Parts: sequence; structure tokens; C-alpha cells
Amino acid sequence: MSGGWPKETPPDAGGFESYQERMEGAKIRVRSDSFADHFSQATMFYRSMSAPEQAHIAAAYTFELGKVTKPEIRERTVNEILANIDADLAARVASALGLAAPKPGNQQGKSAGKSAGMPQPSASPALSLLNRVKPGIATRKIALLSAPGGDGAMIRQLRDALAKAGAQALLVAPTFEAFDGLVPDATIVGMPSVMFDAVFLPGGEQAAQTLAQSGDARHFVSEAFKHLKAIGAVDTGRVVLNAAQLPDPSDGVAHGDAADVANVLRAFIDAAGQHRIWSRAAQAESVAA
Repeated sequence: MSGGWPKETPPDAGGFESYQERMEGAKIRVRSDSFADHFSQATMFYRSMSAPEQAHIAAAYTFELGKVTKPEIRERTVNEILANIDADLAARVASALGLAAPKPGNQQGKSAGKSAGMPQPSASPALSLLNRVKPGIATRKIALLSAPGGDGAMIRQLRDALAKAGAQALLVAPTFEAFDGLVPDATIVGMPSVMFDAVFLPGGEQAAQTLAQSGDARHFVSEAFKHLKAIGAVDTGRVVLNAAQLPDPSDGVAHGDAADVANVLRAFIDAAGQHRIWSRAAQAESVAA
């Protein structure tokens, strides 16, 4: 087929040809010492990460090693691999698994001796995703969480303001039942908070009571908080925040009266523009979601 192409181009047609060189003496095959270095690239990668990314890497190791049933394998991974990558990483994972933390420089394993004597790589900010995040809410997906009886005028005002800033605001409700001339774009169970970058509660007495009494709605808000997403609420929308039992005050949670919607929205947009509220991580640990 196709004349046998693709195939190698022969040398006489301009293809690759090994250079013919006369050799004398003993010819041996050796490998550079760098072949024994299994850790410097991993060290460079870990140390180039932002603090949240390093925490995620440690959490990922903890999660995977938590599935290992043999204690000696867990210990070997921490002491012979992670300790050779970074002492802080090894200590974090060891603590989370209930193991004794390796001492700094406690490098074991067959290749650790050669790797340990090599220059340590410097950090490269280009390897980090978070260090290159541009602030702003353009293209962000925002959930306007409401229900029948919601404040339609407020929902329209928020939707228009967020769209002007480049975000996509979707109305999320318990069902697709229309209210105040608005048809929900999605349901709470059909499009949970993990599908959004931030959540806003527009208010409306009846809607607030409906959402406050809904386990799905409370979980929607709690999960967004747990995942360090920006949350906003005006007027009776704050009732849902209280029902979700979120810590108050919290970074990245903007709320206020309906008359103060401009300031609340401004604070919300600033928080959502950070993509995640990393300073809230410690508080999020206390929230069930």
C-alpha cells in the first residue's frame, strides 16, 4: 500500500547513514553516573510546586499508600523513595500514614548513594500550574443557586454582571420548574457543585427556605466550600449558608444585604478570580461534604 511508505529513506537518497570511522584499542560500553540518578528530576518537580500543589502531591501519595496492605512496602516507599525526593514530602506522608518520619538525608536504596552526591536541581516556576494562573473570572462557570420563590430581579442582575465580566452564570434549582419568568439551566442533583467554579445564592424568602431544608442544596454549598471555591449570598440567601453550617467568617465567602449587592458582588468576583481560596484549607477540614 502507498508504495510501501512510510519507510526509511536510504542513504543514497539523502537518508541517515552512520559515519564510517576507523577505531583502535579496547571498546567498552559504560553508562554515565547520571543513569543512577532516579530522584533529581522528581526533586526539582516537587520543589517547583506552589504550597497547595505540594500539599496535593503529599495527599495523593497518602491516598495511594493507604491502599497498600503490607506495612513494609509503605515504609519502604517513604524511606527509600520519598526521602530521596524531598525530606518535607516524606515527613508529610509518613505523618499521615502514622509512620516515623525519615531523618533528612536518610537516603537508602541501591541508587541513593550516587544520587545523593549529585548537585541538587534548582526550582523552576514554569513547572507549576498555580504559579501561572491568571486572575479573573473570564470563562469561569458560576452557579446561581435558587428555587421557586427566588428573587428573579436579583438573579437577572447577577447573571448580567457576571456575563459582563466574562463568566458563564447558570441558574441551578431543585427542578426545571420555571419561576418569575426564569427557566433553570440545570438541577442540583444533575449538575452538582463540582461542575462549577463558584456559587452564588441570590435570595428570595421562599427559595431560601426550600434550599435550607434540602439536603442536596446544603451539600451543594458545603461541597463548594470544601473544595475552596468562592461563595456569595445576598439577603435571605444567607439562610442557606447558615443551614449548611459553614464557618463564619471565612475567606472567599462574601455576603450581605440586598442593598449591598454591589459590594458583595465585587468581593465575590475578586474571590472567584483566584480560582481557589487556598487560605481557607484549614477551615474546610471541619466541613463535612
